[in-house]
Amino acid sequence: MLLSFATITAAQSAGIYTCVDAKGRKITSDRPIVDCIDREQVELNPSGTVRRKVGPSLTAQERAAEEAKEREAAEERARRVEEKRRDHALLVRYPYRSVHDAERREALAQIDVVIKAAQQRLTELQQQRKKIDTEMEFYKKDPSKAPPSLRRQIEDNAQSTSVQIRFIADQEEEKKRVNARFDEDLVKLEKFWALSPPKPGPESNRTGASRPVR
Repeated sequence: MLLSFATITAAQSAGIYTCVDAKGRKITSDRPIVDCIDREQVELNPSGTVRRKVGPSLTAQERAAEEAKEREAAEERARRVEEKRRDHALLVRYPYRSVHDAERREALAQIDVVIKAAQQRLTELQQQRKKIDTEMEFYKKDPSKAPPSLRRQIEDNAQSTSVQIRFIADQEEEKKRVNARFDEDLVKLEKFWALSPPKPGPESNRTGASRPVR
């Protein structure tokens, strides 16, 4: 009696599959229908209501293409979520134009400090080279007779001067990159500021501040 009851229960829980095959025939079965593997099948509950729809079975190539498409869609959704998060963080960081301008000036000022120190070092090296050249005057007719220590000073000075010149040029390029980044952010921020309701106080005129001098 127990075995019979279990068999009945399993039969009641099993779904009923139905579809229309390529020849237009409506087919019903208690399992997925092979003749409809290339088309949608409907799985029904024992009561006749739709339990789910089963899509056509895909080939390995079609399945790979479908998975790749789903991955691309997921990556695009993740990209949009991340972009919205960054935009929100940007607006929180720069609620007003004056805040953005001040941080730009501060970032550029820090680079200018570094450049000034490098330029000072370059001036020292140039003065050092003048002293070395003065000593080399004694060996003007035959520089090969200059002491090895003096020749090393010339090489070291030339190398250090070259390093400082390259470093200053790199910092000037960094200033351009910083300005480009702030300009890019400003394009977004001006749109956000225009859409955001103004707040009371001197900062309410968010876009009224002039652009910083670079």
